[in-house]
Amino acid sequence: MPFSPPRAAYLHIPFCVHRCGYCNFSVVAGRDDLVEPLLEALAVELSWLDEPREVDTLYFGGGTPTYLTPDQLDRLCKLVLQWHPLAADYEWTVEANPADLDREKLRVLQSHGVNRLSLGAQSFHSLKLERLERDHSAADIRQAVDLSREAEMSISVDLIFAAPDESLNEWQADLQQALQLAPEHVSTYGLTYERGTAFWGRLTRGELVALDEELERDMYLAAIECLSQNGFEHYEISNFARPGQRSRHNQVYWSGQGYFAAGPGAARYVDGVRETNHRSTTSYLKRVLAGESAVAERECLTSEQRAREFLIFGLRRLEGIERSSFLAQTGVAVDALVGKEISRFVGQGMLADDGQNIRLTRTGLLVSDSLWPELL
Repeated sequence: MPFSPPRAAYLHIPFCVHRCGYCNFSVVAGRDDLVEPLLEALAVELSWLDEPREVDTLYFGGGTPTYLTPDQLDRLCKLVLQWHPLAADYEWTVEANPADLDREKLRVLQSHGVNRLSLGAQSFHSLKLERLERDHSAADIRQAVDLSREAEMSISVDLIFAAPDESLNEWQADLQQALQLAPEHVSTYGLTYERGTAFWGRLTRGELVALDEELERDMYLAAIECLSQNGFEHYEISNFARPGQRSRHNQVYWSGQGYFAAGPGAARYVDGVRETNHRSTTSYLKRVLAGESAVAERECLTSEQRAREFLIFGLRRLEGIERSSFLAQTGVAVDALVGKEISRFVGQGMLADDGQNIRLTRTGLLVSDSLWPELL
């Protein structure tokens, strides 16, 4: 089947004040000297699009895009809009750290049309924030939300659960404090210990102890119950939204559509080909500013690989997948692809299958990561 031109774009801004111990993203800390070269390199990489590509959704992630000064943010927005003009009914999200978000930066973002902020709150408890090595306070979060409301931004709040020594009551208090801010969207993530991070090293040395799996499961269920009771739709494993406020950009990923991307570590998916740029910011800069490709990994997916990925992304969404639309989009029947696995997971209570729709059950939600390898 022919591929549709991407209608979404992602920009990766790798700068942070410091790297949190659990972070496994492409990030650099304390390297203000690289900001100007990055803006120059992004101009070069975006020029390789050859012509402007209009998008419905635009997303600045990181790192911390709001680490940039107001002037640098202004130049970044102008540059990106030159190559990715926005469609009439667009969504433009910028990730922000509560500690560095101020009225002047928000004024710049608002002037260019940014209409959605993803706020890395993570917690409202000072001790938990300290354990997570965050550099902000609960007061910073509330001030950031107030300023964002002045700038007429839709707000998504990120929260982390299962931090070291965290109790269920502490997590429930975090959820309640997030609700008091009246965000349009909430994302909840269980803390993971990724190989190569500082937390991974501390875990292996016994300096950190991961929370009991049963307690982590209870925390996840508490989030589902609390947010659902307060008017949020649980529409993806980790994501909750007010009606009509789902992340349109993330839904591009979950629906198997294509997307452009630029910046260190950024991944794009265009015409069935997935490319990922060098994760090292210095390697990325060196290559792009020398006129060389930033791509570190490239994979041309087969039709079966695309179908399997589409299946997994679809099952991450609470409504699951519909057999007829899956066949229309992939050219492959679900049952021909993974019929035996689906039957087994239905028998185990992990999936529900009414003959037309296949979706995760509540039990399946709790162990979804264990399903994906078998479906891939």
